[in-house]
Amino acid sequence: MEIIVQLFPFIFLIAIMYFVIIRPQQTEAKAKKAMIEALSKGDKVITNGGFIVVVYKVEENFLSVKINDDTIVKITKDSIAKKYESEA
Repeated sequence: MEIIVQLFPFIFLIAIMYFVIIRPQQTEAKAKKAMIEALSKGDKVITNGGFIVVVYKVEENFLSVKINDDTIVKITKDSIAKKYESEA
């Protein structure tokens, strides 16, 4: 019985760390993955580098994006920070 009483604070701390740190990160990662999978042609996104680009073509691991009217580049899906929502 003493062992359980001695281990209780450690179990309590691990539970707190799970609900404060690990679980929110997992839900955020799931939301980002769902957002990236839902991207389609014409969506505006912000890259990790800070560029606001328009999705031109969606591929399995990459996105072709338009930086301006003449420039189309290919980037990885992991380099997308978030979807751009205009302020208007």
